Amino acid sequence: MSGKINIVLAALLVGCGLSLVNAQYQARHLYIELERSQSQARQLDIEWSQLQLDQSTLGKHARIEEIARRDLGMTALTAARTQYLTPEASK
Repeated sequence: MSGKINIVLAALLVGCGLSLVNAQYQARHLYIELERSQSQARQLDIEWSQLQLDQSTLGKHARIEEIARRDLGMTALTAARTQYLTPEASK
């Protein structure tokens, strides 16, 4: 009888050992995945900051006005060049 109990306990011990090894493997795997995700999040934060800086630089009024003058040949509006439209009187 004690031989059967020893076999059952040995099988239970082996099962617990395998379960422990599996749990450690999964924990390591999840930790590596967490590190990768955190690294990617840091990279995306850096990229987001760079995009915000680019947006603020490209959207400045002086830069837009310079490009309009240089590339599109636009000039500032003056009172002499302004035309006013008035509705015609009803007949």
